Amino acid sequence: MATITKVKGRCGLNGIKGVKILRFEELDSTQDYAKNLRENGEDTVVIARRQRGGKGTKNRSFSSESGGLYLSKLSFYENFPAKHAFLIMERAAVAVCKTLESYGFAPKIKWANDIFVNGKKICGILIENVFSGDKIANSVVGIGLNVNNDLPDELSKIATSMREAAGKVFDLREVENRLLEYLNEEIDSGEYQKHLGWLGEEVILVSGDERVPATLLSVTERGELIAKIHGEERIIAAGEVSLRVE
Repeated sequence: MATITKVKGRCGLNGIKGVKILRFEELDSTQDYAKNLRENGEDTVVIARRQRGGKGTKNRSFSSESGGLYLSKLSFYENFPAKHAFLIMERAAVAVCKTLESYGFAPKIKWANDIFVNGKKICGILIENVFSGDKIANSVVGIGLNVNNDLPDELSKIATSMREAAGKVFDLREVENRLLEYLNEEIDSGEYQKHLGWLGEEVILVSGDERVPATLLSVTERGELIAKIHGEERIIAAGEVSLRVE
């Protein structure tokens, strides 16, 4: 059974007023649950204390034990050009960064959709859009933020939590409320870029079995990475490669 609340306000760019919030003790996936609500046509946030089958980009599994914040936000749009789709990712990533900053952390965005603290991943973001012609009809923004949850041993070198990074336990509902508040805010131009990590540094771009050294320069307004590879400046779409920082 879900606990249902409703808050006033606007959810998403050009979204519908009024946001229903569904809270569950456990779900297979908040993302899948939210996608199944699309036919209702109502902006909805789905939150679970634990996920049995949390997932990230490219259908990778996402550890989702109790103590973390796992939510998916379904938003409908009236007139949202598809060419501006990256604004959805920008808003989500900046909202997570602002939430973490409010607790004294110094987060970095690892292009395009991960948030790092102290060189380790603390949050993943998954965006799934439905298009109607050249417009976005609706989107589901999935956010998995490690707050007080334990992490598997195999992730200890590459992932962290707010509890681990700060050495104390956080009020999970307070973190949730702050994140929802920031998700509802407009963001200024350049905020994503301001939080983007590893600019000017050498990273590895991975495509299949190919690993290419590159220097990060910037990100376009469409979310494409601008990088220098073998002395040549190139623009790279997020779907073409993944980024490794070492």
